[in-house]
Amino acid sequence: MSTLYVCITCRMPHFREDKFRTPCGESMLEIVDGFAEDFPNVAVKGQSCLMGCEHGCNVAVAAKGKMNYVLGRFEPNEKNARAILEYASKHADSKSGIVPFREWPKRVKGHFIARIPSIYADDQ
Repeated sequence: MSTLYVCITCRMPHFREDKFRTPCGESMLEIVDGFAEDFPNVAVKGQSCLMGCEHGCNVAVAAKGKMNYVLGRFEPNEKNARAILEYASKHADSKSGIVPFREWPKRVKGHFIARIPSIYADDQ
């Protein structure tokens, strides 16, 4: 199981504020939630501020004992939401959390902001 954290306070500086609910992260979470049941190995949670404001809309994919990732620069829409969930599902299926590049959904390529090692050592 992996957790997909969707930043609910994200704003998209390159879009007019009235195009999406302000903050747009709430819109992204709503769309992601609409597809979440199709990905039973991914838990979806709203998270207040992932501190990637210049990259909004941001999400993080994490699991204990695995490599974790922050992705951003997404417009909140159905195609992006499904691609993010598909990537999170592959993360969940991976023992290390590392998903081979060739398996990344097209819509997540170019959206990676940070790769964060597990804060839990495997031997703890």
